[in-house]
Amino acid sequence: MIQKQPVQNKAIQKSWIIYAGLSSVFASLTTILGKVGIDGVESNMGTAIRTTVVLIMSWLMVFLTQKDVQLKRTNKRELLFILLSGLATGASWLFYYRALQDGQTSAVVAIDKLSIVVTVIFAYLVFKEKLTVKALFGLLLIVGGTFFMVFG
Repeated sequence: MIQKQPVQNKAIQKSWIIYAGLSSVFASLTTILGKVGIDGVESNMGTAIRTTVVLIMSWLMVFLTQKDVQLKRTNKRELLFILLSGLATGASWLFYYRALQDGQTSAVVAIDKLSIVVTVIFAYLVFKEKLTVKALFGLLLIVGGTFFMVFG
């Protein structure tokens, strides 16, 4: 579903790898720290604390980068979908922290990453994105590997 696209600036072309790598590191830290932190805390409280911290950090970045003026210019339809995305994120975190509290961390994370399957199906059905044979094969490997990790 992701096709290689030409980029004009070579520096911009390679910078995404750094951000993706840092995202991966911080996502794993989220899981590890979350597992340790959620041990004696109700999952709803853990989610509330995490959401508050993310909210504060996000608004801090908005004001530091002086992007707060764009809020007034944001299309109402786009704003609705962003808000719905926030609700979905909150629900995801609630279930994720509850699963972390009760389950084995490696299995919870592996199953959580299967959200890629839902995303690909949604992109195919709703956005009419093409799924190449290579992408389908990769997706099947991810799903198969996840099931092998969790149940194997």
